[in-house]
Amino acid sequence: MKQITPLELAAWLKDDGRPAPVLLDVREPFEFKHCAIPGSIPMPMASVPARVQELEPDAEIVVICHHGGRSMQVAMFLERQGFSNLINLAGGVAQWAAQVDPSMPQY
Repeated sequence: MKQITPLELAAWLKDDGRPAPVLLDVREPFEFKHCAIPGSIPMPMASVPARVQELEPDAEIVVICHHGGRSMQVAMFLERQGFSNLINLAGGVAQWAAQVDPSMPQY
């Protein structure tokens, strides 16, 4: 599993020469309402085992949470399920808001 910074992810999402990753947001529903990274798939951490079949095992998946702890746990779970291209967003949406989108509300 790799780590990516918010600035690296923002550059990747702007790069037309590289396919965009799947953005898997594993925060809780109330957190999605406060702020979300555009294009991310909301899938609360507790629902990932039941919904794992919705994800492409070979896709590049960036796992996102508020600060990076839950996303790391989900990425490790997905690795054990055979997913091979997992990336944890270091610092989560808190760092995304601080480094990439200052207009994003914080909570």
